[in-house]
Amino acid sequence: MSEVVFDKDRLRRARIAVATVFCVHGAVAGSFATRVPWIQDHADVSAGMLGLALAFPALGASVAMPLASRISHRFGARTALRGLLAMWTLALLLPSLAPNLPALCAALFVYGATSGMSDVTMNAIGVETETLMKKSIMSGLHGMWSVGALIGSAAGTVAAHLGSDARLHHALAAAALTVLGLAVCQGVLDVQAEPEEEAPPRFSLPPKSALLIGAVGFCAVFAEGASLDWSAVYLRDVMDSSAGAAAACTTGFTLTMAIARLAGDAVVNRFGAVRTVRAGGVLAAAGGLLVVLASHPVMAMSGFALMGLGIAVVVPLAFAAAGHSGPNPSQAIAGVATITYTSSLIAPSAIGALAQATSLVTSFALVTVLACGLTVFAGVLRTGGRTAAQGAPADAAAHGPRT
Repeated sequence: MSEVVFDKDRLRRARIAVATVFCVHGAVAGSFATRVPWIQDHADVSAGMLGLALAFPALGASVAMPLASRISHRFGARTALRGLLAMWTLALLLPSLAPNLPALCAALFVYGATSGMSDVTMNAIGVETETLMKKSIMSGLHGMWSVGALIGSAAGTVAAHLGSDARLHHALAAAALTVLGLAVCQGVLDVQAEPEEEAPPRFSLPPKSALLIGAVGFCAVFAEGASLDWSAVYLRDVMDSSAGAAAACTTGFTLTMAIARLAGDAVVNRFGAVRTVRAGGVLAAAGGLLVVLASHPVMAMSGFALMGLGIAVVVPLAFAAAGHSGPNPSQAIAGVATITYTSSLIAPSAIGALAQATSLVTSFALVTVLACGLTVFAGVLRTGGRTAAQGAPADAAAHGPRT
């Protein structure tokens, strides 16, 4: 099939479509997160059992993500995304139906697996769109994920406040998001494998090209997971703050990340991925120091906000760099995604274990050290002599994907 050159209007529509896909994906996560207390009560599990169950989404994602590139290779990116995104939106139903711990673990495993596979596919399409547009869009796409998560969380908060059954809430949300997802997937780029291209393996370790890039993403996601799960606890236990101030700290961190991601593309297009991540590492490390040295709650809250600002664009740029690092973007992105999901899996428990052995302040000293790694290793986000944000070499971008 002949190669196609895309005009600006078609690329703009494709960008809007994939941005909406990111928003839908985030809305599922936000819808689930707000109803976890209801799910816990319905399944009749203790806090410790719930903690065990909540490890299963990351486990499911890590196991299933390598399959995404093979599915895209066989069916084409658009068809693969349409099916995988629908599986993810419908999987929202499963956790609220679980009557006990084993069923909840199985439901969350499927929930995570479908999340991870659709995540890899939409990021691969985002990278292809960015390459053709010859400017950074990945930060904005991940910003739209955050917007979707905030929308889903807001709707879930209203549903919880009204005392609605999570099974009904999630059924309505899954139906609406599935319909929207199927509609917008029609507008994304349809990337097809070359006839002679070998199919990716069903399961594989992350390719070498993804390991160093994934390590940068690991540092950012570790800081993100630690801050999301422990910032409120830090404010309450270390700073002796009120419950309201503790919750506001976590909300502020989330909002800072969302705003930074939405604005991040302009910064990346101006300064490039490497310099942006290096500067972000400085901000994140400074934020970590503020948290560790804080003598007042406002100081700690400012530190968490700075960390959110510093790490916000790292994961989008890591996915972009992975997509440009080798001949198979989906496989490289799956490798980076596996590493970052692993980081999100171990960060909360690692922070808790270190806090138990020493103190929560020491735990965030570790987060600060990892944030410094962003500045030190940002150079790996430069691919083929160009930064990931600047896209692939001109001859590759000029032709575009086969459709």
